[in-house]
Amino acid sequence: MFLLIALLLIIATYATKITSKLGIPVLLLFLGIGMLIGSDALNFIYFDDAVLTQKIANIALIFILFEGGFNTRRDSLKFVFGPALTLATFGIVLTAAILGLLIHYVVQIDLLYSFLIGSIISSTDAAAVLMIFRQKIIKRNVSTTLEVESATNDPMAILLTVIVIQIISGETRNVPVFLIHLTWQLGGGILIGWIIGKVGSKLFDKLEAENRGYYHVMSIAVSLLAFGLADVTKSNGIIAVFFAGYWLGNTDFAYRRGVGSFVEGISTFSNMAIFLLLGVLVFPKNLIPVWREGVLIALLLIIVARPITVLICVLPFRRFKLKENLFIMWGGIKGAVPIVLATYPAVYGLDDNHFIFNIVFFAVFLSCLLQGTTIGWVADRLKLSILSLPKSRHSIELITTQKSDIDVFEIQIPEISSIEGTRIQELNLPPDSLITSIMRGNYIIIPKEDTILKKHDILFVIASYKEIDRIRSELSK
Repeated sequence: MFLLIALLLIIATYATKITSKLGIPVLLLFLGIGMLIGSDALNFIYFDDAVLTQKIANIALIFILFEGGFNTRRDSLKFVFGPALTLATFGIVLTAAILGLLIHYVVQIDLLYSFLIGSIISSTDAAAVLMIFRQKIIKRNVSTTLEVESATNDPMAILLTVIVIQIISGETRNVPVFLIHLTWQLGGGILIGWIIGKVGSKLFDKLEAENRGYYHVMSIAVSLLAFGLADVTKSNGIIAVFFAGYWLGNTDFAYRRGVGSFVEGISTFSNMAIFLLLGVLVFPKNLIPVWREGVLIALLLIIVARPITVLICVLPFRRFKLKENLFIMWGGIKGAVPIVLATYPAVYGLDDNHFIFNIVFFAVFLSCLLQGTTIGWVADRLKLSILSLPKSRHSIELITTQKSDIDVFEIQIPEISSIEGTRIQELNLPPDSLITSIMRGNYIIIPKEDTILKKHDILFVIASYKEIDRIRSELSK
């Protein structure tokens, strides 16, 4: 078993090099590998335990959402705060409501169960969106809106799914108590996330360990602490984890860069583990009876529910042109969280025959296939793509176990630049900054005073946060 898991992870990791070139979402790759080794194909693993899947997936979601919050920058959030956060909160409810009604009247499924399916499939996938935007540079206001939306909408989708399940199960008969509980779920989760974010930064500052591995252990502990404290206080652990990551990621603390790299790694592993596990859980033969429902739901979501939601949530802010709104509509790619949420009804005894899970799985798979593989083409057609500069194959970081306002920054000289042909000694850089190395092509150059800069050079500059904007302006003009 362990040998098989190791081989799967190695194969899946290397296969991402192919999928990234083809523009295929990683989700499809991992799900496909899981289905291939499962009971209906090669039969290497027989697995049909939805309860265990949910437990494992919930643990993985802690680290995925913690990393999502950690890498959500405050300045990015401010830039698109209105439309992105509206899509991530009210937009989730609106999508679930519109899609639920459509499923009920078009697919002929019971109304409450239609709303349950709509809630489950309402969130967009951060992993898929981020992967695509790493491959293709899109106009900043549009890409940032989709990134922030996808990183922040999972908690609301999870909360909404649980609420609908409670309604179906009859746990909401006392409406005042239910509303108080709902308010605490949301508000308490945010409050606990803020507390843990502040406490976490102090814990990192006070650690002062020579072994950097202890900081990695601390990052796991902080994310679990947020979830555990929320669980004990009966608030929403997923919301608490995301906001703990958000406030911690936007705070200056010891070994921050190292912690960021670690949580990105554990989040990537968690995504891979979830996708592979969910692929194994699926019996492809069980998808055949529900393919019509799955296709209808996917099309209703992509063509009707998502566009209406974007129009209602984004138009009032008057931030985007028509083509940008169209791209945001097409960018609502589904992913891991809806499939994980699709296991919830079975856990609560509402989906014993896995009808809901199979429908959601099919619809998500189709969303990834249609939207994920064409979003780059759509960006080109709408003229929202930006010619990207060469990416560095090297990384130079300042990793310190002490708080510091000094860091290493990566700055690229653009295609058209007034400093091309300029010697380093002729630059007007602050005296307390230094160009430590230059990436040119596939080679690293050790800079000297008479080194001549060229277009597409990638400069690694060590400087203070206070001076970096001035330095970027000097090197990018």
